Amino acid sequence: MEAQRPGWGGPLGAGGMSVEMPLWRAISTFRVLALAYAVLRFFGSYLDFLHPVSGWIYLGALTLWTLASTRAFAGPQRCTWYVLATDLAFTVTGIVMSGIVDSPERITAGAPTLPTIWAAGTVLGFAGKGGWRWAAFAGAVIGLANIAGHGGVTPDNLHNIVLLMVAGCAIGYVIEIARAGESALTRALQVEAATRERERLSRDIHDGVLQVLALVQRREGDLGELGRLAGEQERALRALMTGTQPTAPSADEDLSTLLARYADDRVTVSAPATPVLLPAHAAAELTAAVGAAVDNVRRHAGPAAHAWILVEDEPDAVTVSIRDDGPGYAPHRLTEAEAAGRLGVSQSIRGRLDDLGGTADLYSAPGEGVEVELRVPRQPRG
Repeated sequence: MEAQRPGWGGPLGAGGMSVEMPLWRAISTFRVLALAYAVLRFFGSYLDFLHPVSGWIYLGALTLWTLASTRAFAGPQRCTWYVLATDLAFTVTGIVMSGIVDSPERITAGAPTLPTIWAAGTVLGFAGKGGWRWAAFAGAVIGLANIAGHGGVTPDNLHNIVLLMVAGCAIGYVIEIARAGESALTRALQVEAATRERERLSRDIHDGVLQVLALVQRREGDLGELGRLAGEQERALRALMTGTQPTAPSADEDLSTLLARYADDRVTVSAPATPVLLPAHAAAELTAAVGAAVDNVRRHAGPAAHAWILVEDEPDAVTVSIRDDGPGYAPHRLTEAEAAGRLGVSQSIRGRLDDLGGTADLYSAPGEGVEVELRVPRQPRG
């Protein structure tokens, strides 16, 4: 999604859609309706003109141009400066011709020009393309044409010029503000996407490489197991560097089977007798979050601590609770850990549940152990 320079045209959203596009559709529709008004107005009074045939020729050309340029006025990219210059030329020509083909008495009485309100469409086109400054330029040119070619400086001409300038500048300013706002939104979305990607990489590294390094540091397990884990993390790191993540299977998986791997003499897993099915990606992410919670128990709760994993299969959500009988922690402990760069809870647990549209709640107090409740809705929010 490319944010273009505000004030010089170009939709900012994907696929050419942006907040200003409804204004362009309104301008395009206005030009067609204004043309119909100009033709009907001339039809009702063409016998009063000195040269009505010339008026019909001009309106015929104006009709062909309006219909031919309707598609160009559908957006700022198609509405080029060449199109706008041609549109302005038609407006000025029609105003000057009005002073020639109409009678002096009608002009003095305040008769409208041949294009009438169609001229406002030109000013609005300049406003949409270049902002309020270009709208003021187009309005000034049309105003000078009115003064020079149709009646001079009169109250009616001054009134029409002021209306054109105010309407064009207002629309141009609104479009500039819309473009600036959408550009800011685009940058915010890009920052959010980059932040989410960094969080995903942090989770993968935390749950993979850092866990293996911690295992090596503690010197647990035999060399064969360490070699197998090191090989897995080498493949995972290569996938992260090349951006080729393995494709997740589309079928549902049984969460109970995935969580059974954590059961041992210190961790008890309790799950329903029937399969707890979740989409493969959701099941894998929830399993990884549970694994991070279990790893925290092994690392921080002490060698004698035990943990219990309880799986609850509800109609609208799946809830997994992890509880231990360790020493617990003070309320400010998580904030201090995150500030120190230890992101186990904030990224591996809460980050994963946020991405799934779920929630992760932690409860603890010194001497009372830790309870982690992970809840994943079956229909993720958003």
